[in-house]
Amino acid sequence: MMVSSVGTTTSSTSLLSQAISAAKSNAATNAAAASSTTTSSSSTSSSLSSLGGNFNQFLTLLTTQLQHQDPSNPTSTDSFTAELAQFAGVQQQVETNTNLTSLISATQDNQMASAVSLIGKTTTASTSSLPLQNGSASLSFTAPQAGDVAIAITDSTGTVVKSETIDASVGTNTWTWDGKNNAGTQLGNGAYTVAVEGSSTDGSSVALSTTVTGTVTGVSKGSSGVNIDMGDATINMSDLTGFSGT
Repeated sequence: MMVSSVGTTTSSTSLLSQAISAAKSNAATNAAAASSTTTSSSSTSSSLSSLGGNFNQFLTLLTTQLQHQDPSNPTSTDSFTAELAQFAGVQQQVETNTNLTSLISATQDNQMASAVSLIGKTTTASTSSLPLQNGSASLSFTAPQAGDVAIAITDSTGTVVKSETIDASVGTNTWTWDGKNNAGTQLGNGAYTVAVEGSSTDGSSVALSTTVTGTVTGVSKGSSGVNIDMGDATINMSDLTGFSGT
C-alpha cells in the first residue's frame, strides 16, 4: 500500500526526531562497515604474514638450539619435546590458514559468477542503505499499527537531507522518494541511508526495518562475502530478499 504525507503533530515530531537520530547512527554504521571491508582483507593478509614470520623465527631459534646441544641427550627432554610440538603446530596453522584463504576466495569467485546474472534486475534487500537511482528510490516497511510513521534519510556524510512524517496503514507500506531534499533541491544519484520510526501496539515508539528496492548494476567481492552494487550503494548478497527481471 502506498502512503501519503500528513501534518506534523507532537507525537509525529518525536518520531521524526528519533528517525533522524537513527538515520545518522545507521549512516555511521554503514560507513564503518565499508571501511572494515577495505581493511579486513589487508588485516587478514598481515596476520598470516605475521604468523609465517613467527614460524620462520621459531625455526631459526630451534635450529640454533640444536647446534648447541646433543639431540640424543638434550638438557631437558620435556622442554625439547614441547618445542618440537610447537614447531609442528605453528607449521600446521600456517598451512591451514593459507588453504582456508584459498578456499574462501574460490567460493566467493563462484558466488560472483552466479551473481553476475542479477545485473540489470530489480532487487529488494533488507538494509538501511538506500540507493538513489535515476532520481528515485523506493522502500517498504511493516507498521505494527496504523498512524504516523517518520522517515529520515542521510547522505554519505551523515547529514540529514530528507525527513518526513507519513500516515501509514497497519501491515506492509511502500514509500517512494523523488530524490529531493527538504529544500526541494534534486539530489544526485548515490548511496543514502534511511531510518523509519513508528509506534507499536502499546503506543511506544519502535524502529521499523526497511526493505529497499533497486537495480543491480554490478557485483564485487567483500570481506564478508559477495556484495551487490545498486548504483553507488553496496549491499551484502546475504541481505537480498528477492529480485525480478524488470
